Amino acid sequence: MSTTGTTVDELGRRRLARAAATTASAEFTRHARADWSGWLAHLGGAVAGCSHPIRLAGSMTTVEQATGRITAETSTADLPDAALYVPCGNRRANVCASCAETYRADTYQLVTAGLLGGKGVPATVTEHPCVFLTCTAPSFGPVHTSRTDAKGRALPCHPRRTVEQCEHGHDLVCWHRHDEHAPEVGRPLCLDCYDHDHQAVWNHSAGELWRRTMVTATRALRRLEQPGAKLRLSYTKVAEYQSRGAVHFHALVRLDGRDPDDSPAILTPPAGIRAGQVALLLGEAVHGATWRTEAHPEQPDGWSIGWGEQCDPRPVRLTVRDVDDAGEITHGAVAGYLAKYATKATEMAGHVSTRLDDTTASAYADPTSHVGRQIAACWRLGTRPDLEDAPPPDAHDWRQGWGRLRRWAHMLGFGGHFSTRSRRYSTTMTALRSARRDWARAHARSAGPEVDEHDDQADEESTEVVVASLTFAGIGWHTTADALMANTAAANARARKQAARDALGSITA
Repeated sequence: MSTTGTTVDELGRRRLARAAATTASAEFTRHARADWSGWLAHLGGAVAGCSHPIRLAGSMTTVEQATGRITAETSTADLPDAALYVPCGNRRANVCASCAETYRADTYQLVTAGLLGGKGVPATVTEHPCVFLTCTAPSFGPVHTSRTDAKGRALPCHPRRTVEQCEHGHDLVCWHRHDEHAPEVGRPLCLDCYDHDHQAVWNHSAGELWRRTMVTATRALRRLEQPGAKLRLSYTKVAEYQSRGAVHFHALVRLDGRDPDDSPAILTPPAGIRAGQVALLLGEAVHGATWRTEAHPEQPDGWSIGWGEQCDPRPVRLTVRDVDDAGEITHGAVAGYLAKYATKATEMAGHVSTRLDDTTASAYADPTSHVGRQIAACWRLGTRPDLEDAPPPDAHDWRQGWGRLRRWAHMLGFGGHFSTRSRRYSTTMTALRSARRDWARAHARSAGPEVDEHDDQADEESTEVVVASLTFAGIGWHTTADALMANTAAANARARKQAARDALGSITA
């Protein structure tokens, strides 16, 4: 037998041995737990799939609002593991896939409601002009890219007729045809030529740049307004990291009519306004929103902040196909795209960490790597030397301004929310989560033991509240076997739901 064959067989045996050991551990724990079924029921579906559940300890008291009478009292000491488990709620898929999937589904529902109506949004929004807008950061230096032609064939990264060198002696040419997932993509051709400071400041200012862009676009709406008809722009957007570490935004911008006397109302705009006009208006606003930052000790004139050349406003149509013959995208493609990137962050640029301190910042600020230099730039620009010994009167302003670069160094300078919306676009994440909790409680009651008519009537007439006195008790599962059993139960539940959806889809088809 060849050496390669032996190695493959050995790896296969090791894999099977690990799987068998894990399964045996889970089965042992399952049989050791006399309350295994009750333990799973205590966790609930959302917690079972969580990678890092939060454990709480304390007591919960159910009180009748009308009389103040205590109807029930529960202590976590009487619950399995003497703790109440709640999901971590992390939106990042690389941290907790289960909670990120919930966040993605909520984002999808929020975006779809703003396109098709529902959840408090009138169904007439389907008649509103809508544009999918992509805004990218400017260039801070040449980087390796993945390029294709119109037929999808790979093209050289940076082809040049003559080989040019930068002042640091690096060739500014690359004839490789990189795959989009290649590790070189997004890395500068020369680390010393790349303006890491400017990119860090741009990420820091990206939220303000978006605000100024929407202010400019709103002012330009006056050109489209007709006598007696007021307009406004409603949007939802997500921030996505490019492989070079710069943030860019994907936004769904909808044109609404508005009533000055009834601000919350979402009205249909005049029929003569087309999505192409809104796209043109947004493009002009993107290219016109530029300014210079305030002075910095290392840059007395400040940095110029503006969008890059790649601005892509595309009309959205309510069609069956994801992209029609005219290149216009549909509501389903947009909602899925925005929801997907709401669960991602700096891992797109090859960096994952929690908030940094003096020790960890020096460990991540590797001068030989692109991301390391970005972190070093954030940490250096966000640090004020005279804050350590005698903080000046404007120290608070510094920490709220340039000091935020240091606070958000682990996010490469960007400290904004990854999924935001305007006030009138759609529902809120809080409302969606509340509706999910109400549904889960109603489902639990319907699946529970039957009650007689008298008890049912008493429940309808009385309003009870739960007063919780809980404290943090820890993060994560007690054992690896507990994590395996909980995640396996959640995976089986998801598989059953998917099978039911597939069966329903085949019947309706």
